[in-house]
Amino acid sequence: MKEEQTNNPLHGKTLEIILNDLVAYYGWNKLGSFIQIKCFNENPSIKSSLKFLRVTPWARKKVEDLYLDICKR
Repeated sequence: MKEEQTNNPLHGKTLEIILNDLVAYYGWNKLGSFIQIKCFNENPSIKSSLKFLRVTPWARKKVEDLYLDICKR
């Protein structure tokens, strides 16, 4: 199992860390244009976004995929 996780760039990263990194990198406006969800475009906050992303698998996947894109750079 350890071997599997060493190649996983999301291993050890919480959703909050991922979201904070994306906001720092792109800002809310650009993040909201990449991923069209209300919590990124209307009154955005980490707290409201985390609440939504934790219960919405498709949106969380998009956030994780975008994070993986910036990790590759």
